[in-house]
Amino acid sequence: MSDSASVCTVVPAQTGAIDRARLVAEQLDLAYEKNLDGASGSVALIIDREDAWLQEISANRPGPVRVDFASPAMMHRRRGGQNELLGRAVGNKGNRHPWVFDATAGLGRDAFVLADLGCQVAMFERSPVLAFILQEGLNRAIISQFPEVRQAAARMSVQHRDSTGIAAAPEQVIYLDPMFEERKGTAASKKDLRVLQALHGYPPDHQHLTDWAFAQPVSRIVVKRPLKAVPLTGPPPSHTLKGRAVRFDVYVR
Repeated sequence: MSDSASVCTVVPAQTGAIDRARLVAEQLDLAYEKNLDGASGSVALIIDREDAWLQEISANRPGPVRVDFASPAMMHRRRGGQNELLGRAVGNKGNRHPWVFDATAGLGRDAFVLADLGCQVAMFERSPVLAFILQEGLNRAIISQFPEVRQAAARMSVQHRDSTGIAAAPEQVIYLDPMFEERKGTAASKKDLRVLQALHGYPPDHQHLTDWAFAQPVSRIVVKRPLKAVPLTGPPPSHTLKGRAVRFDVYVR
């Protein structure tokens, strides 16, 4: 089985989703269990007939981790001031909408914000489980009842690939959102981070990611960091844009 099999088990949400759950488990080379009580590892991929989400396997079983670009939280974020900072960081301005290489797609939320601002965003995700739910979320967004969600989704794509094995195009902006070592925030944000850490392994190899990014023939690299964290190893940023909890280190080359 894949490396993910030791940490993630596929579980059907209901009896009507058993066949689909078995098929997904086979496609992703993951273990299958009929319910959460029998699931092994630290994360379950819950499969419903037309939905999928992640669930921590623990005694208190915190709520689901979803990719839902039309959720109330994402619709609220569309109107947030942080979007302007992210857009400015990648060079989105006026009629200029960069083509963004999102090298660490995760749950795709920043990618959606950038696409909503008008950027074309290619999301690369090395975890097959995360790539799967990203594609599921994107498929639902494409047929969303909200036209703004459909328009943003049309500018997004997902690839299950390790970005460090791919050459970025010169016209792209590389966007890196490495897993934070520590995160102060809501219980929901900590829950999401624990799932990402379980699926990717922890601690992450920031140096390998940074070395790859700075070897690419691009003119701009943007790195998302906690507000008070040291910059990733490499040259100092050209400038930094600071929000309330995070900052964007911008490297213009």
